[in-house]
Amino acid sequence: MADWTKRFGLDGKAALVTGATKGIGLETCKVLADAGADIAAVGRDAEGLREIKAAVEAKGRRCVAIAADMATVDGPAKAAREALAAFGTVDILVNNAAIALIAPLLDATAADWDATMAVNLRAPFLLAQALVPAMIRRGGGKIINISSQAGVIGQDSHAAYGASKGGLNTLTKVMCIEWAKHNIQVNSVCPTVILTPMGEEHWGQPERGDPMKAKIPAGRFGKPVEVADMILYLASSASNLVNGQDMLIDGGYTAA
Repeated sequence: MADWTKRFGLDGKAALVTGATKGIGLETCKVLADAGADIAAVGRDAEGLREIKAAVEAKGRRCVAIAADMATVDGPAKAAREALAAFGTVDILVNNAAIALIAPLLDATAADWDATMAVNLRAPFLLAQALVPAMIRRGGGKIINISSQAGVIGQDSHAAYGASKGGLNTLTKVMCIEWAKHNIQVNSVCPTVILTPMGEEHWGQPERGDPMKAKIPAGRFGKPVEVADMILYLASSASNLVNGQDMLIDGGYTAA
């Protein structure tokens, strides 16, 4: 095996991926499994969980499908508990589950704000808190928090979503500072609009999507595999010196 393949390979690793049944999470499970990782796929869609389990096992990797709701306090604890029971440890945590309740500031509700923070910010905190002790005992690990360009710059009608993702970026840095000494690398990935089901819902109509696309120098939205490939890099030993960073995948949006 070539040296570069070993640096990017994940043989012998176990990864927990939330929001695993569609979009970026689904693609991430497949990409990490291709690289050799066993997968704990976490989601709420029973049929989607069956499909991703079959897809990962077809690649010759183990997969445990975990039904858990990241909007609750118990959901992250359940996901961590079942993943550790299945694999003994989790080497890679991908906090991907998210919701986007888009509304102008004056129309946003407290309930939508609280729901957004619970899934997008509290769940990654709780999952990391549950899984990091085992990473420390094992001698290291990787945490990849899926954020957004909306966590780096302001976007119209994205108050709750942007605040949750900005908070996730700061949480990423605190995790880095506290856990780097244990050989744990923590980074966030900040995509522009990605053509997932959620991306299509909010940006699929030309009257909304075209003005946004015009702000991206690359002239297009992203594909889930382009985010999954960045996650693979951050999950692999090739990125061992990369820590506490917000990795923008935005086609140049924030450079303008």
